[in-house]
Amino acid sequence: MSASNTRNQPLGFATRAIHHGYDPLDYHGSLNPPVFFSSTFAFGSSDEGSARFAGEAQGYVYHRVGNPGVSVLENRLAVLEGGEAALVTSSGMGAITATFWTLLGAGDEILADKTLYGCTFSLLQHHAQKFGIKHRFIDMSKPSELEAAISPRTKIVFCETPANPNMRIIDLAAIGDICRKSDAVFIVDNTYCTPYLQRPLEFGADLVIHSATKYLGGHGDLLAGAVVGSQEMVDRIRFEGIKELTGAMVSSFDAFLILRGLKTLQLRMDRHSQSAQKLAVDLEGHGAVDEVFYPGLASSPDHELAARQMDQFGGMIALELKGGLEAGRAFMDALDIVTSAVSLGDAETLVQHPASMTHVTYAPEERIKHGFTDGLIRISVGLEDYEDLRTDIIGALDTLA
Repeated sequence: MSASNTRNQPLGFATRAIHHGYDPLDYHGSLNPPVFFSSTFAFGSSDEGSARFAGEAQGYVYHRVGNPGVSVLENRLAVLEGGEAALVTSSGMGAITATFWTLLGAGDEILADKTLYGCTFSLLQHHAQKFGIKHRFIDMSKPSELEAAISPRTKIVFCETPANPNMRIIDLAAIGDICRKSDAVFIVDNTYCTPYLQRPLEFGADLVIHSATKYLGGHGDLLAGAVVGSQEMVDRIRFEGIKELTGAMVSSFDAFLILRGLKTLQLRMDRHSQSAQKLAVDLEGHGAVDEVFYPGLASSPDHELAARQMDQFGGMIALELKGGLEAGRAFMDALDIVTSAVSLGDAETLVQHPASMTHVTYAPEERIKHGFTDGLIRISVGLEDYEDLRTDIIGALDTLA
């Protein structure tokens, strides 16, 4: 199916998420794309095999660089994110490492925002220097800091927005303008938003990265990642970063599960966002809560910026309790319906303590420097009935009073 219908009208997000790039009549009427469980693909002749390996003929060679079912997912993600091409990987970190190792070499520099997912931070802080790659963390909520720091050595500028775990918002258009002037590749981790709520390519990003484990899959039953951008750049990452450097290709079945998840992505993100908005308002007035970090709150300093670049404010909330870490532990232990677990974007509401879980790779002094405290609690708001969710969370907070 093309991006427009027979009346030449643009198709809506949900329609594209359900239909784009697949016609059931091409596969015996199968409503869902087939899952191709094959590691390798046959050639009609030796000449055809040589042509495929040389990139002179269309077709598949080996699952690590392409699979028909995975291609349906990649084409669909590209059109949803507004990119020319997409590459789906075995995990979010697979997408990040394949991209970094493709674009960076010894002596190059990456500038990253000061607040990142723990494993991304650890990759830069503890491992990049092994390969001669330099890095600096800066506060990208202040574009002037990037403008002062960027140099001819800077090959990549990387950020998340909203940032994991403290919900900081980065001005994508401002950062994109700076990167264009300096020829740095601007990469945005869009996991928290998905392309339904935010499309960084529209604001000047060159590449968008996802942990498809989260909202894109949506059910907590798979691991995958994705990179979306220009055809040229995605091809480089596929044939260098995946084929030769990391091998981090997604499985056929996980790609099928993500395609299933995309069919309900709009519905789920609407529900996640609506419940998170209501919960943030209810939490803001509670006596045990010191501060709520959610860009949908009118009191948030990032509210106006978030409203310019996000269509809704998402399903993630960060929370600082007045009793600090011990209060946070007591709060999590008092919950009934809400599950204590890492990850996010599932149907279940998940709560976790970043400093001892997802962001444990930050040393205590680094956590303060990079913008979050030991007492911060992160909530991934799920799809439960809101009143049940509210009763559980507010009830657990009441035990702290």
